[in-house]
Amino acid sequence: MWFSSSFPQPSPLSLCKHSSQSLTKIPAAGGAAGCSAATPSILPFHVKSITSTSNPFVKHCVKLRNSTSYRHSHGSVLLVGTTPIREMFNFQESKDEKASRIDCLLLHENAEVPEDLVESGIRIVRVSSVVMKKLCGVQSTESIDAVSLVKIPSTFHNLDDDHHQGFSKWFPSVFRILVLDGIQDPGNLGTLLRSAVAFGWDGAFLLPGCCDPFNEKALRASRGASFQLPMVSGQWSDLQSLVDGSKMKILAGDPGSKDGPVSCLTNELAYSLIDTKLCLVLGSEGSGISEKAREASELVSIRMGGEFESLNVSVAGGIFLFMLQPQKKELVK
Repeated sequence: MWFSSSFPQPSPLSLCKHSSQSLTKIPAAGGAAGCSAATPSILPFHVKSITSTSNPFVKHCVKLRNSTSYRHSHGSVLLVGTTPIREMFNFQESKDEKASRIDCLLLHENAEVPEDLVESGIRIVRVSSVVMKKLCGVQSTESIDAVSLVKIPSTFHNLDDDHHQGFSKWFPSVFRILVLDGIQDPGNLGTLLRSAVAFGWDGAFLLPGCCDPFNEKALRASRGASFQLPMVSGQWSDLQSLVDGSKMKILAGDPGSKDGPVSCLTNELAYSLIDTKLCLVLGSEGSGISEKAREASELVSIRMGGEFESLNVSVAGGIFLFMLQPQKKELVK
């Protein structure tokens, strides 16, 4: 089918909304060279540089990069690389209400401050090459000058935590919603989120079995889309309430089911749905879409002239997202 992944299923997302005051702090006397043994989540303001990988704040940052549960319990993400940092910052600056913010920019000791951030007022802490390698988890940091701590955006909802909210609070608009069903490969998931942003979709709904969209590989593949696209992590029953309440139609990508009729993705089909609220379900290459999704959806496949049985999900998803993107009728006649 469309999903290829041997990644282990992640622990459930559990976004906890902590204020900065509620997080463990480094004692003010810690400084860059030696801090409290407790792992801190806030760096004392007087610290301007970090040169040791044994610094507790560095350990905190590494745990943010490596652990899903730790990321969500602290409500923070480690974003690696100048380009995604700049893209995220510029997107947030273009919004009246900022869904996320950069708490701290960790910059290589010899690097220049990114031009877009010079006048931003963001706190900058210089780090040595060995610390930058530790933060990034790579052997060479020649192309990596910056790492930032970023708050998980308020546009991300984990329904295990936000069950009291109705579906009207999840997405500003529900005209086009991407539904990911058990996507465990972070590269595929990040690429799909990036395509959804590129083609103007309104949000993404992550069903059980999906990897964390703030996983370092997913962030790298999404190029900042995880901070731009409203996202919900929930059960099929939550999605069904959205579909029923918003009167949406569900399509599901399928490489060619033997269980029943499958429509073909064509310009004519896309045009016929131009005024219809849609959920598009994409499932994993290993197991495909779930039975619940199969029963509730109109199955749609992509016609191929070659010998391959199916496409990678991020490739197939990109085609679906492009063909079904919101657009004016006169543009597709």
